[in-house]
Parts: sequence; structure tokens; C-alpha cells
Amino acid sequence: MNAANPFRLDGRVAFVTGAGSGIGRATALALAAQGAAVMATDRDARTVHETAAAIREAGGTAYSRPFNVRHAEQAVLVIGEAVERFGSLDILVNNAGTVGTTAPGVDAEEVWARILDVNLTALWRCSRLAAERMRAGGRGGAIVNLASMFGLIGGGPHPAPNPAYPASKAAVIGLTRTLALELGPDSIRVNAVAPGYVRTAMTASMTDDPAIRARLEVGAPLGRLVEPEEVASAIAFLASDAAAMVTGHTLPVDGGWTAQ
Repeated sequence: MNAANPFRLDGRVAFVTGAGSGIGRATALALAAQGAAVMATDRDARTVHETAAAIREAGGTAYSRPFNVRHAEQAVLVIGEAVERFGSLDILVNNAGTVGTTAPGVDAEEVWARILDVNLTALWRCSRLAAERMRAGGRGGAIVNLASMFGLIGGGPHPAPNPAYPASKAAVIGLTRTLALELGPDSIRVNAVAPGYVRTAMTASMTDDPAIRARLEVGAPLGRLVEPEEVASAIAFLASDAAAMVTGHTLPVDGGWTAQ
């Protein structure tokens, strides 16, 4: 532990999924700013390479790798590559996620399967693989999962009915608690953040609409949308020694939605 500044991550290696944009990109930058070497991954090769380049331009250490979290064989290879490249794996941020709608005319079965596969199954798979590497390294680690306030209160971020999304995020919260219990003896902490409405490309269809945005802002006691960097700051905290005795916790970053 860095007693002088427990928020620092010098000497740590972080693996971030969905790091090409939005919360994932902000998180990769935030972890690197605190001294971590970052393996940035995303299914979009162009944007994830841009994230890594931005980290290096700021004086940090980063490598990027295209990675679709739905592909189990890719997960094994890419997580292994991170360890080979940097020598260890200390932090995993399971940020990659997806949304969808089950409105009339949409294949509800396909939407359900895809959302659960990306938001839950892939997260579990990456956590299991990363935990194996952390355990082998012998110095513990931290896993931070992306849940959602809708995993706490129900509902969903899309105007059309979307039961798969809140179901997947509620399951992430449950899995976070379970993994915290399972991995605690190996000094691996597992936590989650539960963002509210965040201004990202994924939510642009709502946040770029003045009428919808106004309703979303009124719904939060703090009166505005969440910025990706604000979620990233919470993730960096949970990944650091400043949260050394925090595990199994889900931290809402929602401007007060879940306090109502």
C-alpha cells in the first residue's frame, strides 16, 4: 500500500473491457493517470487503439487489443497476453455492456440472450479468468463490475420495454457479492458501480433529445446527468488501496436516483 497516497496505482496492471469509448475509455484514462499500466480492450479496434494512444500521449503506459467479450477463446488469449506483456494482472474492470429493446417486432428471445451473454456471462467469464491470474500472482487484486441503478430499482434505459437489461444488471450485483465471498480468502476484492444516466454514445438517443434529457435531469436530485469521468473516478477508488477493506459492495453513481 502507498501510505502517502492510497489512491495511487503505481506498479499495478489493469485490464479494462469496453475501453474504446464512454465509461470504459474514461476509466482506462483514470487508472493510467493514477499510475497503472492499462490493457485496453474493445470490440472496436479503431477506438480502443485511440484510447491507448491517448494514455501514452499523456505519459502513461498502455496497450490495446481488439476483444469481443462474447468469445470465450478470445478472453483466455487476451487476458493471458496482458499478463505476458506486463508481468501481472492486478485490476479487472468489467465495463463492456449492451442494451436493447423488446418492443413489438423485435425478437425478444434474441435480445434477451444477447444482453445476458454480454452483461452477465462474459463478465463472469472474465472475472474467473482474471481471478486465476491474480491468485497465481500471489498479491491479490481488485475486480470492479459495471452494474446499473436499474439493477437496484428496476426499469431500464430505453424508452421501449427492456426487461433483459435490469435483469442482467441485478444479476451482476448478485454475482459481485458472491465473487467477493469466494475470492476474499485470496485477497481479491470484488465490487461494482451502479451508474445512473450517463452521457455516452450508447445513451445519445435519449440524452441528445432536449425533452427526454430534461426529464432525466429532473429525476435526479442533483439535477443533471452523470459524466463518464465521474463513474471512472468511483471505479479508480474501488480499484485502489483507498478501498482496501471494501468488497461485495455496489456503489451507485447516479446523482441520487436510488436515494428516492
